Amino acid sequence: MATSVVVGGTLTAHNRQILTAVNAGASSLSLAGSSFIVLCYLLFKELRKFSFKLVFYLALSDMLCSFFSIIGDPSKGFFCYAQGYSTHFFCVASFLWTTTIAFTLHRTVVKHKTDVEDLEAMFHLYVWGTSLVMTVMRSFGNDHRHFGAWCWTQTGRTGKAIHFITFYMPLWGAILYNGFTYLQVIRMLNNATRMAVGMSGQAYVSDTRDNMRALNRWGYYPLILIGSWAFGTINRIHDFFEPSHKIFWLSLLDVGTAALMGLFNSIAYGLNSSVRRAICERLDKFWPERLYRWLPNNFKYKNLQQESELVSFKIEDQR
Repeated sequence: MATSVVVGGTLTAHNRQILTAVNAGASSLSLAGSSFIVLCYLLFKELRKFSFKLVFYLALSDMLCSFFSIIGDPSKGFFCYAQGYSTHFFCVASFLWTTTIAFTLHRTVVKHKTDVEDLEAMFHLYVWGTSLVMTVMRSFGNDHRHFGAWCWTQTGRTGKAIHFITFYMPLWGAILYNGFTYLQVIRMLNNATRMAVGMSGQAYVSDTRDNMRALNRWGYYPLILIGSWAFGTINRIHDFFEPSHKIFWLSLLDVGTAALMGLFNSIAYGLNSSVRRAICERLDKFWPERLYRWLPNNFKYKNLQQESELVSFKIEDQR
């Protein structure tokens, strides 16, 4: 993963073993979570809408990023390069897909446009093209080495600056864009809710508030990227100015939180009411009645509310 640049220097062999284990464990959780979302998309036809297709691409990027991150101890040469560049490519693609989701929500809710599905090809060009350019740029001045369970780059300040430019600058650009976009969406929906209270019946007010509750959750999603990469950013800056002084606890938080990004994304973006509803419909058919009462309330079909996820409810209303 991109966090693999962290270790080396003054860290002991025992510390590196701990970081290796933390990375493998956290990445395995992310791999399981993102693979579950990919599997749901492939198995349940009712989920194959444009809104969830973007979530599928996000989960696919997270899945591949986690997979290459836990490949384990590449011996030399090609496999070392493949692991280092693959994790960088798919990590960048992951947070870029979150910006396409934010853009789609903003264009549909704020600008009242219904042409987002026509932009899918542009989304692919933007995400995969940018990821490729950032990954190729990262190779400038790099000398790939093999330490412990990862391949990463041992370079001077020039290489570290290039790594920061090709990963952390786009990352924080995506965080700022997502935060600003969701703020605009939530502000508009707040205004719509106040107007509904004053002008419409109670049923419509209730529906509007349900939509507001569903969309309010998206305002917290930029925090996923912040929580996943804040320690990594601090660690990169510290390593730039103090390359001979590694801080183990900071490296531990860096590796652990970054490797969990796929799990956080799969829960926040993927495990929505549409997915739960699809699962519940299958459980109603095959789950034994005597065991049904042991299921969590969120996975009981009769208790599952019809939430509005992403922008699908807006697109359907405007068509």
